[in-house]
Amino acid sequence: MIVRCRAVPAVLAATALLLTAGCSSGGGDFPGRRPATTASGAAGSARSTESAAPAKGSVTVSRTVAEGLKSPWGLAPLPGGGLLVSSRDDGTITRIDEKTGTKTVLGTVSGVSPAGEGGLLGIALSPDYASDHMIYAYFTSASDNRIVRMLYDERKPAGEQLGAPDTVFKGIPKGFIHNGGRIAFGPDGMLYAGTGESGQRGLAQDRKSLGGKILRLTPEGEPAPGNPFPGSPVYSYGHRNVQGLAWDDRQRLFASEFGQDTWDELNAIKPGDDYGWPKAEGRSSDGGFHDPLAQWHTDEASPSGIAYVDGVIWMAGLKGRRLWRVPLRGTQAAAAPQAFLTGAYGRLRTVAPAGGDKLWLVTSNTDGRGEPKKGDDRILELRVR
Repeated sequence: MIVRCRAVPAVLAATALLLTAGCSSGGGDFPGRRPATTASGAAGSARSTESAAPAKGSVTVSRTVAEGLKSPWGLAPLPGGGLLVSSRDDGTITRIDEKTGTKTVLGTVSGVSPAGEGGLLGIALSPDYASDHMIYAYFTSASDNRIVRMLYDERKPAGEQLGAPDTVFKGIPKGFIHNGGRIAFGPDGMLYAGTGESGQRGLAQDRKSLGGKILRLTPEGEPAPGNPFPGSPVYSYGHRNVQGLAWDDRQRLFASEFGQDTWDELNAIKPGDDYGWPKAEGRSSDGGFHDPLAQWHTDEASPSGIAYVDGVIWMAGLKGRRLWRVPLRGTQAAAAPQAFLTGAYGRLRTVAPAGGDKLWLVTSNTDGRGEPKKGDDRILELRVR
């Protein structure tokens, strides 16, 4: 069931109209951008003219940015400096000074009901953050998973800087496991959300359900213009548990996905496609399913966040306790993936571009499944190629 929420302030509604108008004009693709993809930033076929990223790369840990974090999950770099990180179990959002490591709690997100893999998960900044100062968050409530937005007011005292949550979208199935949780604004200004099937496998194939999907919404929580199923927020389906979203420099979307017993996946996302779960896990002989571009045995990965830098997808592994490097040629893997940092920092939850050849990497050892060491959890700065 799709549940849309209450009206939004006029300034945000006006922003929505501008975004909607922009996405529904211009003859397809992203208006004002080169027509390299399908209508919504989807992955298309690999182009023979595209060069491949180098087959081999390297990772260097430059420094520890912050430590002593509890169950960190989502990460959002601020445009003027600083990193916002969500705590799954505490339901708080904290600002990290990336130069000194100083932590400032903005506040607690009301309505979060943490249990199992649920709680306060992904966060993202509004496309108009410079003017509206809105933070979006995906969290598990007492009844569902939902997306809210909150005003961030730095002028208020620490602990009181978050406004009351304004529910943008609700009704996403919740469970003790498989709550998805990653949200991100795409190059088209639309809000994308990776959801899980909450342990109810059949939801992934049910296009009327919001579970086991990638959703594409306007910033106000309406189904985005150009979605493959008219009137529906569903962008792709047949997913088990999506926790990683990233776009390449041609606005093509990639997503990571947890497998069951055999294969975890990295997928190139095409709107309207069926990614197979629960009928298929990993590559399949069934031509009706979209095969992953790379796959791993589940004890090697359990992938969460992903990031794109210079032709490469970087993927954080939880159970696998490693960082994967997947070089691309278009929407195909250009070479065998490489693993880095295997076991060095424990479980890895989130990875995000930090500018140039740098990445932010968030560990996840205090989530109840790791083995916390002194200093956990932490944010690391990496230099990669």
